Amino acid sequence: MNDIQPEGRDGAGPATMTVRPGFSWAGVLLGMRMVMPFVPGILTFATVYGAAAAAKGLTLGQTLAMSGIVYAGLSQMVVLQIWTENWTLASLGTIAILTAAINARMILMGASLQPWLKHAPVPLNAVNLFLFTDQSWVIGLRHYESGGRDFGVLLGVGLLTWPLWVMAAVPGFLAGAAMGDPARFGLDLVIPIMFAIMLVPLWRGARPAVPWAVGGLVALIVSEIGGGYLYIVAGAVAGGLAGAFLPEKADA
Repeated sequence: MNDIQPEGRDGAGPATMTVRPGFSWAGVLLGMRMVMPFVPGILTFATVYGAAAAAKGLTLGQTLAMSGIVYAGLSQMVVLQIWTENWTLASLGTIAILTAAINARMILMGASLQPWLKHAPVPLNAVNLFLFTDQSWVIGLRHYESGGRDFGVLLGVGLLTWPLWVMAAVPGFLAGAAMGDPARFGLDLVIPIMFAIMLVPLWRGARPAVPWAVGGLVALIVSEIGGGYLYIVAGAVAGGLAGAFLPEKADA
């Protein structure tokens, strides 16, 4: 449970109230409620993935196994786009590099929550980080920045979204076997729309958004210059470097 403890500063002035990190089932329910606005997008995204998997010739079992084990929507979609019947070391290396570049953002996301999650038991952290997604990070960061310290919030997000993500691929798979390429119906637009929506609660003004703009611009330029998926790696590296070297705002 989360304990509230009074904490003074140097023994002077009124005490401030801080929340000790902990776990509660009320936090689990809170996490489930907080992720509900994302559910329609998650269901749609998973359905599109199922349709794309069927179009690539995967079986239903393979489709669900990828969702349940990999559990990384954008990476799954990229892998499907370069899926082949005849695998080589080069094709496997391409998939490994692309998925590593796409999911490298999770390193920074986890680091931003480390001051909170370092207090959690290792088994709970293992479960929470396996179920960790972009939605988990957005909700967890907002919970932490608002003074919340309940590890159950992250668990609640994962316990609701993971089974929904896996099972929503089933109707997409069944429909995809009949419709063919989902891009013909514009369903591939679900992915960029969903990520754009998730950026809204992260807006902190124009200056912190500079790395977003740099990464997006570099990715756009590279995608126009050459084919393939190098633009993903280029955009990720450029955005990261822009954020690392962005001068800190001077105090007034």
